[in-house]
Amino acid sequence: MPLFMDVHNDIPAEADAQAVAKAHRADLRVQDKYRTRYVSYWLDESQRKIFCLVEAPDAESAHAVHREAHGLVADEVYEVQQG
Repeated sequence: MPLFMDVHNDIPAEADAQAVAKAHRADLRVQDKYRTRYVSYWLDESQRKIFCLVEAPDAESAHAVHREAHGLVADEVYEVQQG
């Protein structure tokens, strides 16, 4: 299955590590519905960015999980290859 890295730019100040972990758990509860698997995420507080690594049939499926789980859809999505 394709692997995607999504990027959330300029996240709100209240999106601290605890809030991002909560959003990730919400993704995990919804992911099966869209045949996706959220693998991991990273928060860069200094740059106000979140990065999510997800296996998904397509980018729209990854967006759909975020949209349903918490409404914070990514600003950018890249198909990536694991090295």
